[in-house]
Amino acid sequence: MLSLLSIVFTFLALSLIPCLFISRRQSIPLSLKNILRFIKTGATQYNDEGESCSGTIEETEKRGRIPNHVAIILDGNRRWAKIRGLEVSEGHEAGGRRVVENSKKWFAMGVKTVSLFAFSTENWGRPEDEVNFLMAMFEKNFKSEMPYYQRYKIKISVIGKRTNIPESLLGLIREVEEATKSYKEKHLVMAIDYSGRFDILQACKSLSEKAKNGLIQVEDIDEKLMDKELMTSCSDFPNPDLLIRTSGEKRISNFFLWQSAYTELYFPNVLWPDFGEAEYLKALTWFQQRQRRFGRGV
Repeated sequence: MLSLLSIVFTFLALSLIPCLFISRRQSIPLSLKNILRFIKTGATQYNDEGESCSGTIEETEKRGRIPNHVAIILDGNRRWAKIRGLEVSEGHEAGGRRVVENSKKWFAMGVKTVSLFAFSTENWGRPEDEVNFLMAMFEKNFKSEMPYYQRYKIKISVIGKRTNIPESLLGLIREVEEATKSYKEKHLVMAIDYSGRFDILQACKSLSEKAKNGLIQVEDIDEKLMDKELMTSCSDFPNPDLLIRTSGEKRISNFFLWQSAYTELYFPNVLWPDFGEAEYLKALTWFQQRQRRFGRGV
């Protein structure tokens, strides 16, 4: 009996100590439900021979652990800088570094598509020096991160109007898209000069033109055809499973209006430059606890 009790207590200790560490590191409450989830998550990372295994896409979908597409509204750079007595440009630079750091973690966790709302059409109304800085920063980051995209085979797509984007940045966007277009497993979508309303409007105009020219019939127009005309058709997963807007603002501000019909919306108070691994894991835990019924019953 004493031996059996020793075995039981040893098992509990070996199980709970890692859970305590994970809970503290990720700032996730240590409830019975989360303890069981931690144990199950750890167990599924290894096969019967003790080797690391991530599982197939189908297995991941069945477990409901990782969203295929995460969209993020990068909000709070200016407030982050103001709180610290820094220039606005320094806030944007900190936000740009956070994009690079986080993208590595998201894809490592199994996310297939990450969409970033980097610059809205409405952002052209900001001070000229701030806009010019952002355009130059986008160009700088595309240049510096090209080796990273190629090394880890990350496909890059930039969606938006493009009519007002500086030619030097446009040329670099075309270069990056061409160099990464063959990659399949990881997809980073950057929304620059993007408007959800414009996206829907241009899709409707395209469908109208095709109907006018006899390429399609009006009665053939459905959601699938609409999806193909939207800018997000570049992704295998055009509709986000999870949309995160940092900084505490609770609106999607003209981003993915059509695509977010059944997206889970998460609004953390943290500013974007402070949105690190622990914050992302909180968002993921929140997402995993959601019941996604898509308008249907349980």
